[in-house]
Amino acid sequence: MFDAANAPVPETAEKPVKPAAKKRVTAVDAARCLALIGMIGVHVLPEESTGGDASLTWVLFAGRASALFALLAGVSLAFSSGGSRPLRGRPLKAAMAGVAARAVVIMVIGMALAYAEPSAEIILVYYGVMFLLAVPLLGLTSRMLAILSVVFAIGGPILLQALRGVIPAPEEDNNLTFGMLFTDPLVSAGQLLFTGFYPAVPWMAYMCAGLAIGKLDLSSRKIAAWLAAGGACLAAAAWAISGMLMVGVLHLTPGESADLLAAGDDPPVKVDSWAWLVAASPYSQMPLELLHTIGTGMVVLGLLILASKSLHQVIDVLAPAGSMTLTLYSGHLLFLAAGLLGERPFASFGLQIVAALLFGVLWRNLVGRGPLEAAVTAISTRVKNAVLRKESDQKDQPGPVKPGAAGPSGP
Repeated sequence: MFDAANAPVPETAEKPVKPAAKKRVTAVDAARCLALIGMIGVHVLPEESTGGDASLTWVLFAGRASALFALLAGVSLAFSSGGSRPLRGRPLKAAMAGVAARAVVIMVIGMALAYAEPSAEIILVYYGVMFLLAVPLLGLTSRMLAILSVVFAIGGPILLQALRGVIPAPEEDNNLTFGMLFTDPLVSAGQLLFTGFYPAVPWMAYMCAGLAIGKLDLSSRKIAAWLAAGGACLAAAAWAISGMLMVGVLHLTPGESADLLAAGDDPPVKVDSWAWLVAASPYSQMPLELLHTIGTGMVVLGLLILASKSLHQVIDVLAPAGSMTLTLYSGHLLFLAAGLLGERPFASFGLQIVAALLFGVLWRNLVGRGPLEAAVTAISTRVKNAVLRKESDQKDQPGPVKPGAAGPSGP
């Protein structure tokens, strides 16, 4: 999610890992920037228009922006493990260790930001858990990861529904802090995996889909066109099936079904009901919603890859901010916590977007990596190098001397 250009770990352990040695896929960064813009819009702009209907911002971005963020996180993890040229052996083991370190640091940042009490659900701690769950999947093939994405998209919500009421939920739906984690670790684990706003187990559908996409050749226009077309079909099919099932199972009218799909109105049944599995409304975390938003994420990424040459000026404006979304997302949360322009949502949204784009361009050209991205990458790289050195030392260590064999001389 936060760094799409981690260099593959070199085959020889003697040379230290140099971060970001390979060329960035700017369309992925641009897509990540659009996801950030969408999430800021959902947090800041009104959910309803003046007529009482769902606002355009909510219809376009609710559920889809955060899903795109998660899918692109998987793409970045695929890049860190070799992309279309997967790592094997010691380099893969080092990459896994680096991802685990990255996950822990992102979780720490997320829990630290929770103390500022922004008026938004912080996604970073959930992302860290998803990164940890993705570590053993880094060496899998694209096909296997696509299958796992479907398994998580269907099985995750079923498991979620089965465990509702069984897993203890936190007394208040607050962002997770260090105090909450250490005071009640079981409740915190249940919140992160199942009961929270971005439950990691169902959301692994996005992570696996992104890993599968990141292992493809994203420089190929054919693959980009396949992503856009396949994603559009998947998104449309999931919505259509959900709409028909909500009419048949939940006994809604077609108009009510359409409103629920577009705006995520109050559900007509309890969310712990098995009937809720047919819903594809925003943030429902149900199978058809997960598949729909995987599809919309594929469309965005595919179209941006296709447009990266003809609209390179637009990509060049979006990509720098998209390469440092950890820094900019954290800044956005602190802006919300400060309460600045709280009564002027459109001015707040415009100011934050312009500031993010300008900061991205200037910082990228003058310094390079975003500040938080540089810190996370430095820690991840140190862990990779430590694993490589340990593996190298173990390989070079002589084996036990067999009886009768010549051993070292001495007393």
